[in-house]
Amino acid sequence: MLFTSCPAYGHVLPLLPLVRAAERAGHDVRVATGSDMAGPLASRGLDVHAVGPTWEAAWSAHDAAWAAAGVPEEQKMRDGVVALFGAPALARLDDLLAMASTWRPDVVVHEVVEQAGSMLAARLGIPAVVHGIGPMFPFYAHLIDAAGAAIGEPERWAQLSTERALDLCPPSLQPDGPQPWPSAVPVRPSAGERGEVPRRVADVLASDRPVAYFTLGTVKNADPGDFRTGLAALEGYDGTVIATTGRRVDPDELGSLPANAVVAEFVPQADLLERADLLVSHSGSGTMLGGLVHGVPQVALPRGTDQPQNAALLVRAGAGLLVAPEDYAVETIAAAVTEVSGDPAFRAAAGRVRDEIAAMPDADAAWAGLAV
Repeated sequence: MLFTSCPAYGHVLPLLPLVRAAERAGHDVRVATGSDMAGPLASRGLDVHAVGPTWEAAWSAHDAAWAAAGVPEEQKMRDGVVALFGAPALARLDDLLAMASTWRPDVVVHEVVEQAGSMLAARLGIPAVVHGIGPMFPFYAHLIDAAGAAIGEPERWAQLSTERALDLCPPSLQPDGPQPWPSAVPVRPSAGERGEVPRRVADVLASDRPVAYFTLGTVKNADPGDFRTGLAALEGYDGTVIATTGRRVDPDELGSLPANAVVAEFVPQADLLERADLLVSHSGSGTMLGGLVHGVPQVALPRGTDQPQNAALLVRAGAGLLVAPEDYAVETIAAAVTEVSGDPAFRAAAGRVRDEIAAMPDADAAWAGLAV
């Protein structure tokens, strides 16, 4: 069984429950992604194989496409999609074909925007399964179709739309509009796998004080000023704030911290979210769903990609508030934190979504139901 993904935490980690289910079922399982995710996955005991470019290289090409002078915005958007999800998929496909010459998978499971796994399955004539990483938005059809056409795969969406699909999204967060995979099998999302927690964070988690978790994710999170703004907004929070910066910002760059804040580069969110009373985040799908697994109310600070759409669904469900990018400031974030922390209706709504998630089939049941 081969699992493939773009080399980003938010794309790889949602696959892990199904990877573990396949391992428990006794299959020979490999995970293929970029070299920048190989180490973190190998540390979890997975058989990982580096394929294609790094996520940083793909984002550099994406940023270059958007910086091109004299190019219409619609063309920049198409070029950016190709840079992230088109050209890297072709490079991953070359490496996957080389792998398959000596280790031929029987089934390929790929996350929704990772197309190399799907193309490999088509080349080998074996089943492919598309795995959601969050809400399955109708715009996936256009995105994948455009990327496929640009890389010489004009039938990309036509093929992908016929694959079996797994949907992580509970009923309250289902997007409006036509579902890309109407027959998708539901599978319970996870907050992630537990791991090593820095001592100073572990001490906070072991205390009886309220805990707010603040993160801007692992992709669009490179500005230390954004972290300083968020921490300043949370200075009035009646509890302890645990903030994670990701690899692109050195915590030492943040300068003097509020007295109620503890900052680390990375902490497994599974360890944080089961203890958190409030989540203040970029509203990436893995973080948003991970918080709702534990019924945590949220303040959404979307940065880009699918985060604004995720935040809109969160607000529609009543489980949080949105602070739009143009409103990102100490005062507006602090006001949202005060409202979400003080109004029990947000926690009640998050609890309803938590109960929906708990009622979804787990990864073992979903794997068995695929009958692949």
